[in-house]
Amino acid sequence: MYKIATIKTKIKVPPTKFGMSLQKAIKESIADSYECRLDKRIGMGLAVTEIKEIGEGKIIAEDASIHYPVTFDILSFKPEVHEIVTGDVIDNTEFGSFIRIGPMDGLVHVSQLMNDYVSFDEKNSIFLGKESKRTLKEGDPVRGKVISVAMMPGKENKIGLTMRQHNLGAFSWIEDEKKKFRKVLKETPSKKK
Repeated sequence: MYKIATIKTKIKVPPTKFGMSLQKAIKESIADSYECRLDKRIGMGLAVTEIKEIGEGKIIAEDASIHYPVTFDILSFKPEVHEIVTGDVIDNTEFGSFIRIGPMDGLVHVSQLMNDYVSFDEKNSIFLGKESKRTLKEGDPVRGKVISVAMMPGKENKIGLTMRQHNLGAFSWIEDEKKKFRKVLKETPSKKK
């Protein structure tokens, strides 16, 4: 889920940024520390959106940088369990499909792809449902549900997804289900009162 998080902390501005305006030097220093980095509280930091407050800078002995207390907002991405996400298949392997969701990748294990027996065509990197004849290939847009999240800074992040529930899976599957449902509705006689 994308969120705007407010953070109050101290930021170190190195001497290489002393020639810049204070606002720009602080913003770049925050970006160096938080953007494209994982923080277990906020998730993946994406972009500093606003600097709300800059306190008085302090110089610490034996450190050429100036340390400023700051309060700022940052756009972040942190998937939550049970959240519905959309993305694209970026890689299929024999054990599952990797889905790019925002700035991160999640894995749909082969057992969570569909309610069908699934085979994997390694040569073409495609999953095929035995009875449904549904396919899943690289580049397909999909909708999934987050079933597990393990995000630790400095370690491997794991986001588990499922596509086995109603209205989940490749968008083409979802459209096919809608068409079948509309057809059934048209064929069902309406009750007159």
